[in-house]
Amino acid sequence: DPEPLPYLQHPDPFTFNINLSVSLKGQEMADAATICKTNFKYMYWTMKQQLTHHTVNGCNVRPGDLLASGTISGPDPESFGSMLELSWRGSKNIDLGGGETRTFLRDGDQVTIKGQTQPSARIT
Repeated sequence: DPEPLPYLQHPDPFTFNINLSVSLKGQEMADAATICKTNFKYMYWTMKQQLTHHTVNGCNVRPGDLLASGTISGPDPESFGSMLELSWRGSKNIDLGGGETRTFLRDGDQVTIKGQTQPSARIT
């Protein structure tokens, strides 16, 4: 892995233990299917680094602004965080149950992202 530039280095590279799941429900499906389970601890860049990178060129951040981390993929295929990864660039069907499959999202699909953490979720 490349060493981050000096302005992105910090002495406490902690992260958070947040369990995440993604489910997909097609228009014809009665129930959503879980397609991914991962954890925020797999983030390559810390939130401090992401905030710094976001603001280094003068972008203002104000209280209440939301930052999205982007795709969070874990080490196993079940923890891949994007449809592109899960379907191996569209070459592999993702089984949603009941005969439904996807390689990419379709119009009308509903995607739900859920996160759950514990009171002491900080990982050092």
